[in-house]
Amino acid sequence: MFTGPDRGMMNTSIDILSVREAAEQRRSIRAYEPVPIPREDLNEILDVARRAPSAFNVQPWRFVVVETPELKARLAAAAFNQRQVHSAPAVIVLYTDMKDALENLGAIVHPGMSPEQQEATQRTVRDMFAKQSEDERETWAQGQGYIALGYLLLAAEAHGYRTSPMAGFDPAAVKALLQLPENARIPALVAIGRGAEEGFAQHRLPLESILRVA
Repeated sequence: MFTGPDRGMMNTSIDILSVREAAEQRRSIRAYEPVPIPREDLNEILDVARRAPSAFNVQPWRFVVVETPELKARLAAAAFNQRQVHSAPAVIVLYTDMKDALENLGAIVHPGMSPEQQEATQRTVRDMFAKQSEDERETWAQGQGYIALGYLLLAAEAHGYRTSPMAGFDPAAVKALLQLPENARIPALVAIGRGAEEGFAQHRLPLESILRVA
């Protein structure tokens, strides 16, 4: 598992794209060059992803970077042998774990709060989720995880890496393979690397067809 530094280390040999440039350029790629991704680049991308917002600042997302060929081959089997899992030099498994997040609320409460405010915030969050079942809590956390997924995809594109987010996999098999908690949810697997194909250019609905101003 990777943990990002407080200030990310980036590959300074490339120009970092703006958010708009990354969003306009990004496309799903399924063929990759067989070139390992430098650790500092992965750390920088994940350091950006971890900065995604979450309700109550709970930050329930966790990341596992799968790089070793043997483990990647087993992960591919759990992902129905999608070719991007085989081809990419790394696959990021984004999962959420609300149980772990609730057990470590002290780590996510803002240090600028007074001790009384910190305790009150933790109590409020605990009381709110105590009213929910484990399934409801983990489903909520999974929804938060998709916010981090968006940040991850844009950060990778901005740093010159192509991606392919995948929802097609056997969650139980992935959890067993990576020894993830039973309660965890997996919003996506993300193949990442230097693209070896162009892929299809974006085709999106025009803004006016999806926007309504009330």
